Amino acid sequence: MLLADYQQGYSPIADSVGWSSLVAILPLLVLFVLLGVLRMRAWLASLIATAVAVVTAVAAYSMPIGDALNSGALGAANGFFPIMWIVINAIWIYNLTVATGHFDVLRRSFASVSDDQRVQAIIIAFCFGALMEALAGFGTPVAISSVMLIALGFKPLKAATVSLVANTAPVAFGAIAVPITTLAGVTNLPVDHLGAMVGRQTPVLSAFVPLVLVLIVDRRKGLRQAWLPAVVAGVVFGVFQYLSSNFWSVQLADIIASLAAALSVVLLTRVWQPKETYQEAEREDGAAASGESPRAADGAVRPVHDSPFEVFRAYAPYLVIIVVFVLATRVPAIQGKPPSGVGDTSGTGIESVTRIVNWPGLHITNAAGDAVGTTFKLNYLSTAGSLLLISGLVTLLLLGVGPGRALKAYGRTLNQLKFAIVTVMLVLGLGFIMNESGQTTTLGVWVAGAGGLFAFLSPILGWFGVAVTGSDTSSNSLFGALQITAAHQAGLSPTLMAAANSSGGVLGKMISPQNLAIAASAVGMQGKEGIIFRRVIGWSLVFLLFMCVLVYLQSTPVLGWMVV
Repeated sequence: MLLADYQQGYSPIADSVGWSSLVAILPLLVLFVLLGVLRMRAWLASLIATAVAVVTAVAAYSMPIGDALNSGALGAANGFFPIMWIVINAIWIYNLTVATGHFDVLRRSFASVSDDQRVQAIIIAFCFGALMEALAGFGTPVAISSVMLIALGFKPLKAATVSLVANTAPVAFGAIAVPITTLAGVTNLPVDHLGAMVGRQTPVLSAFVPLVLVLIVDRRKGLRQAWLPAVVAGVVFGVFQYLSSNFWSVQLADIIASLAAALSVVLLTRVWQPKETYQEAEREDGAAASGESPRAADGAVRPVHDSPFEVFRAYAPYLVIIVVFVLATRVPAIQGKPPSGVGDTSGTGIESVTRIVNWPGLHITNAAGDAVGTTFKLNYLSTAGSLLLISGLVTLLLLGVGPGRALKAYGRTLNQLKFAIVTVMLVLGLGFIMNESGQTTTLGVWVAGAGGLFAFLSPILGWFGVAVTGSDTSSNSLFGALQITAAHQAGLSPTLMAAANSSGGVLGKMISPQNLAIAASAVGMQGKEGIIFRRVIGWSLVFLLFMCVLVYLQSTPVLGWMVV
């Protein structure tokens, strides 16, 4: 029955959490095997895995089929809004710059910093991508960084791989630190303490990420020749992320860190360049990746000199995004106060029109009998996607684009992302079915039973949550309370374990099906998400092991001094 209350149970198989976990993990195993082994199209693999989740929920967890399907519908709704709503408008802005030729200007401007693709990967995927993560998140940096790298001559698969791996260290503080504030809400721990603790974990990771990007671009030779800008970018980003999260502002940690890292690399290139310039290939249209113009009829490459005004207009869309997001999230008079309850329109600013909707027909309680949240947040004005749409409308004026041309670009964007939209909605549906039926909690309880070893396993919960939902925010909402419960049982620091959930979660971002679908769509590899998955899964696991060891050492006297 659709309207029947459903109470979760976490050990439906032989009254054993262990045996139940083997069943609960089936939808994920199916998804990853179809993607990584059989290389099936992401939307089809997600559809099959979602069907497996429904069968598991109904057959093993005794969830009414109506509630299982309705949970999937709630997840699908969240997949489109806010997630794909953000990506659609971000890619639309990019398509506008392509249509007007300003993206080529931007490409030449970035190339003027360095014509070495290893350095370009650091500046664009790591530094600029971190800035986009700070402002928007939810796949936006992967989409924009990927297409920018392709414009600079990167092959599509390498562009997608670099962008996905780069989108790690900044994720916990992404979208103006929404994952951290969400974690504080579900754990009742202070935001500043959680932000400070995460700021003592992910900055260590950031020191290595640019080195990995160089390794992906040009293997060991790249490390020998271009290790210096990688180390500078990683260390500067990590230092400023630590300083901001611990002493200045948790919400602005990524903005400050990304700008500082970008500036450090730009200044470095003024006095240093690699001995050998690495360029993988020329672009298919004949334009040199170093920023030169297409070849003329006689085969000569004619250099292009962009005026300062044209360079400004090329950067204008991203400057507009920064201004709009800072104003909307940091100015109280514009932001206003969030509603105090369902349907409440009190307060001022863009948050005054936010609605929290109880999802119809879905009534679920956990094993203790407490209601499980089944609401849908309709913040259609303050969500990052709408702020990007506003930024795009301002961009129309700056770039001189008329309404007809803008609508055509929007139509092309929707067509470009159609499979990504379906995939993300299915994956979120899968995640919500697993969450609402109790499958995800079963897996969490099983891992939490490790006692003192839980400190090592704690980041895996966050990684798992992000791999399923594609969102560090969702993972923190899902496992945050479970982390501190397990911490109390094992005699560990609740702040450390809660932070580990977010820090471990950032490493699941690159293998989440929704991010894979976004990357594949951005680089024109729709249906080949499995190939990209195989390229990034190794790095995800290596970084995860690193984070597990770091958190474990922080739980011991070895690095216990780092704990807030």
